[in-house]
Amino acid sequence: MDNIAQIKTVLEAALLTSATPLSLDDMSRLFPERIERATFRMLLDELKQDWLARSPLSMELVQVASGWRFQAVAELAPFLSRLNPERPQRYSRAAMETLAIIAYRQPVTRGDIEEIRGVAVNPNTMRQLQERDWIDIVGQRDVPGRPALYATTKTFLDDLNLKSLADLPAMELFVEQSISDENVVPEIVNPEVSTQLDLMPDGDISNNQLA
Repeated sequence: MDNIAQIKTVLEAALLTSATPLSLDDMSRLFPERIERATFRMLLDELKQDWLARSPLSMELVQVASGWRFQAVAELAPFLSRLNPERPQRYSRAAMETLAIIAYRQPVTRGDIEEIRGVAVNPNTMRQLQERDWIDIVGQRDVPGRPALYATTKTFLDDLNLKSLADLPAMELFVEQSISDENVVPEIVNPEVSTQLDLMPDGDISNNQLA
């Protein structure tokens, strides 16, 4: 396919109709011939600028951990949420603190989490985060008992509109700002989580804040 405009149109249609973010590999499967990744990136940037130039702005092209996707702008979230009137799932403070520890200290064991928080980890908390596909077991620590090591997933990054863990905010702002921001992750709004988390010098969460 030599027509760049047609390639761009195909990409736009695929991104608008895909239920999941598309990676560059996904995009390459749209065409019978090989297309350079640099070409895809150029056209993705053009598409992003094209949509940003629209007025009023309704959709934007964003890159997340799994690839690229179109999504509604944050200002429209209150309107679109009326199409799904079910009450969003809310997560306990313990669940959000556990998630924060895994996100910033991964890979970690349940023992690591319990040592940082100063309290036992409820198995239901770990199961809830796994069922949401925010965390997964990525290995075992080479110590007696070989405890499971947990880390966050691409779904976790996608749901927070992040490309990589490097894009996470400062740890003390994670629970307070990112997780309570309805425009970023409306499913996990937790009004009870409002206390800023203090950091210890080595980057651990202060036990007296999380206990």
